[in-house]
Amino acid sequence: MARVFVYGTLKKGQPNYKYMINTAKGLAKFQGRGRTVEKYPLVIAGKYNIPYMLNIPGTGHHVAGEIYSVDDQMLQFLDEFEGCPDMYQRTLMRIEVVEWEGKGGAGEARAAAEGVLECFVYSTATYPPEWVGLPYYDSYDSSGKHGLSYVLRESR
Repeated sequence: MARVFVYGTLKKGQPNYKYMINTAKGLAKFQGRGRTVEKYPLVIAGKYNIPYMLNIPGTGHHVAGEIYSVDDQMLQFLDEFEGCPDMYQRTLMRIEVVEWEGKGGAGEARAAAEGVLECFVYSTATYPPEWVGLPYYDSYDSSGKHGLSYVLRESR
């Protein structure tokens, strides 16, 4: 099992969460909530109002999201879903645990108790330069005050 940190449309209550609970895609088990140890710019960009974490460490906010344990099948699905490696790149990032529900082995429980885990995160280093000038968010909600409605894949 691998740990994945999601900060956008795959979180609970967001438009693509349905994929995280679709066992035909693989297994994803909610472990808890966290935020990036380093600051990153989280922007909403493109004509479909997609949330992107730009891979610019030290700029922006500590981005909030959810931590999942996923099997190889789900990880492969997420790579395809996220357009990895072209649209997003899957990289390891340090995530500060804010709230933990996971029931893992002693090593995982100890790491969670210490407060920081290494998780795969889909961020991007391949973005138009003007995205750096967009507003930065610390948390994503598709129906947030930003007024930028996410466009579902099936509606594009």
